[in-house]
Parts: sequence; structure tokens; C-alpha cells
Amino acid sequence: MLKRLLRASTAAAFLSLMPLSVMAQDTPAPGGDIVVTYKDDITTLDPAIGYDWVNWSMIKSLFSRLVDYTPGTATIVPSLAESFTVAPDGLTYTFKLRKGVKFSNGREVVASDVKYSIERAVDPKTQGPGAGFFGAIAGFDDLTGGTATTLSGIETPDDGTVVFKLSRPDATFLHVLAINFASVVPKEAVEAAAGDFGKKPVGSGPLVLKDWTIGQTLVFERNPDYFQKGVPLVDKVTIEVGQEPLVALLRLQKGEVDIAGDGIPPAKFLEIKNSPDGAEMIVDGEQLHTGYVTLNTKVKPFDDVKVRQAVNMAINKERITRILNGRATPANQPLPPLMPGYDTGFTGYAYDVEKAKALLAEAGLADGFETVLYSTNTDPQPRIAQAIQQDLAAIGIKAEVRALAQGNVIAAGGTEGEAPMIWSGGMAWIADFPDPSNFYGPILGCAGAVQGGWNWSWYCNEAIDKRAIAADSMSDPAKAAERQAVWGKIYTDIMADAPWVPVINERRVVAKSLRMGGPDNIYIDPTRVINYDAIFVKP
Repeated sequence: MLKRLLRASTAAAFLSLMPLSVMAQDTPAPGGDIVVTYKDDITTLDPAIGYDWVNWSMIKSLFSRLVDYTPGTATIVPSLAESFTVAPDGLTYTFKLRKGVKFSNGREVVASDVKYSIERAVDPKTQGPGAGFFGAIAGFDDLTGGTATTLSGIETPDDGTVVFKLSRPDATFLHVLAINFASVVPKEAVEAAAGDFGKKPVGSGPLVLKDWTIGQTLVFERNPDYFQKGVPLVDKVTIEVGQEPLVALLRLQKGEVDIAGDGIPPAKFLEIKNSPDGAEMIVDGEQLHTGYVTLNTKVKPFDDVKVRQAVNMAINKERITRILNGRATPANQPLPPLMPGYDTGFTGYAYDVEKAKALLAEAGLADGFETVLYSTNTDPQPRIAQAIQQDLAAIGIKAEVRALAQGNVIAAGGTEGEAPMIWSGGMAWIADFPDPSNFYGPILGCAGAVQGGWNWSWYCNEAIDKRAIAADSMSDPAKAAERQAVWGKIYTDIMADAPWVPVINERRVVAKSLRMGGPDNIYIDPTRVINYDAIFVKP
């Protein structure tokens, strides 16, 4: 009963908030090769490490997890597991594995692979950003603290059974088991790759990596041994990297490209939208997204809350929405408006240059200071960073804009932790799963403020961390509304510390060729970004 209630209540809440626009129905047909373009190369395909919106979709299709989502929805269904049960107290989850599922190296997937994969994701030596998701599993603190090498809360009584024992109830646990960090990998392949598993992935998903020419192409092909028949629908997906978005869009109009992965540059949006084929080429929809500026609380002068509050007041968010052709709305809190828990009565920091100057003066910085603002280098992100730069200059802050490839920005924020400020556009947070907790742990919680993490403000409020754990321990579906309100208050309280500047909630716009079929929600999938398993070429 608990299993079904958890699944149904979360999915229903999400789907009621995110209507899925379906175009004229095309009949899915197997076969076909498609081409997708991106400006930046892919950094890694290791599910324990990869965590940007581009590689997320590819990793989803290379690997399998115990549970997954019905395409285009937030409905959890068994995947590697053929069935599962949840104890009445919410502390024990038991999964029965499908028989005969194979990794692409030919070996059968067994229960010990599940245990190994999740322990690898949690192990600090992996330096992955997803460890904190598994915090409810018994033994988590021992493994992350270095006093154990395994998770005592994962048991494998036989090759076909995995049992999770939690130290506390966790309302998100089924979602956690559906995210990429819970993907199942073979230990022997990880060890054989000798630290390069991200370039030599071995999984049991619907796609397999056949070739990767660094800086040029990645070629994925249908996995003939995938356990779900008829998935994927396409035979081959070629990812071309190093493609400027404008060039990619022109190639798409000529039929040489099927999906322009970086979207439609603002300068071309109205032209494409108003073209004869615009309605069929553009997929435009809401997403659980917040774009923000991180303020590194460990770097002076951003260790002073008054400075962080001043920056919040200095940025003209309306101007940024105009740069995006109105495809966004100003944000005032970490949660996007579509997410349960969003506080509709919270107004945040108003744009107020004079108050921002006054706060800087109170912080002893009446003459301003110099800093660095990092941004990705794909249009329109450098232009947005320059707009923020101009806003900061108005209160005396001289910010040097460093527009770099996405991987370099991620490294500056999480691996090296050196970036004073990062405009997250192009990498901004899109929910891994439709629950308010997902906007906390990885990007604002203490567990994410580690090397390799995505908490680039390096903000760690232990009191709020305890409140977050308490909120996720409210696993009774009857308390869902109460839990959402608790999460909403956590985010508005965080804004008093101002580790971020929430800037925009942006719509997702995808450009696809006329030969691509299917409903919009597989191109703007709430849990995958683009669902490579479900897209297809019209017959």
C-alpha cells in the first residue's frame, strides 16, 4: 500500500502542475539514425560522476536502474527490478531483480552489482556529486566518514534480491533509486577502465556507446540485448559536438540535423517561430528549472551576508528575461513555481540599486570591490553574464566575466571551488525528480559542498540540514501537503542567508527536424531532459 501511495501521490501532484502538450499523434516506428548537436564536448558518461543536463540524458539510456519513469512522466515503475515491496514503517525496501538482464559486456546483472554501484556513488574516493542522495541508507555516515568501505544498509541475500534498510524514513527514496547515480555498473569494467570509465561505459540500458572521437562525435547504437523489447525506437544516435548553435540550427533547417541540443539562440527564435514550419520544429514547454548566480560563501567578501544580499538587490532580472525573448520569468527563491512547496507569498529581494549600495557600505565596501563571474560560453549565456556585470558595476562591483566551456565552469565551481561567482545559465538546475528536496541536497545542502559537488556557493547551514532531513523523514503520504510547506519555509529561510541570487525560471525550447515524431513531453522529459529511449523517426 505504501509503495503505491508514494508513487501515485507524487506523480499526480507533478503531472497536475506540468501539463504535457501532445502534438498530432504519430505512430512510433522502429529504425532510423538521428543526429543531435551540442556546442561543448561531453565531459563524462560515468553515472556516479556525470551531472550536467547534456550528459544526463545519455547516461539515462546507457544504464539501467532498479526503477525508472514512464516516458514523459514522473510515474515510477519497476525496471531492473521486476517487483518491489516497502515495509509498513518505511524503513525496508525489498527488490526482486529481473532474470537474464545482461550488461553490454555479456555478463548477467546480479544483486551484488546494485550494492557495488551505489556504494561506489557514495564513496568519497569517487568524488561524485550524488552521494548525499543516499543519506538515508544505514551505514551512510560510516562510509562517507571513512570508517567503513561498504553500506551496511544494502543486503543481497541472493543474486536476485536486494534489500535496503534505512536509518530513517525517506519520502524520496524511490525517486533516488531512479536517478542516474543509482545506475548499475559492473565492477570489473570500472576497474579495467582504470579511472576512465566515463569514456568506456558498460551498462545494461537501451543504448550502447560504439565510438567516441573526442571533440567530434559520440555514436550510440541500439542494445540488441536490452530487456525491454521495442526500446529504443531508433537504431543509432550520433552526437556531434563543437557545433555552434546558429550553425546547428541552419543544418537542422536543411535536414542535416534532427535535434539542435543547445536550443534556439534568442536572435533566431522569432524567425523560426514565425516560419511556415515553426509550429512543427519548435517544442516549447515549462520545466522545473531555476537559473541562479552562486556566491561563494568561503571567498571574501562573499563570506559577508550583507554583500550577498546587496548582490541580490543589484541584478535586474526583468532585463534578463528580455534577453531570452520572454521565455523566462524572474525568480525570487530557489524552487521554481511549478514545484510543490513553492511559496507564492514570498517576494524575495526587490531590485533596488540604492539599497544595494547602502548594504555594501554597511559591509565596509562603499567603494565596491573586484571579483570574477564565471559563465558558460554558449549564447546567450555570455550576454546574460555581461548584463549581470553591468548591474554589479552600478553598485561599484567590478566583475570580470570569464566565459568558458561548460566543463571548465563546473571544475571552477565544484572541483576546484575557486569561483567567487557563477552564472548557472546553460547548466542551471533542472529537477532530477519532482520533489522540493531535490533543489536542496545537491546544490544548497552540506552534502553538496564538497569537492566534485554542485553546491558552488559552498553554503552549509547545519541547522537547515537537520530540518531538511526531518522534512524528508515525513514519508506518510497523508502528510504530503504539510511536508511541502516545511520545504517551502526551508527555502525562504535560506534566502535570508542569500547564498544565491535566484534569477529566472526558464522555459525549455527544443528545435527538432520535421522528420522527428512523438509528443512534446519526450523532448522535454521531466526526468531525462531528452528521452533518447522514446524519440523516433516518422515512417
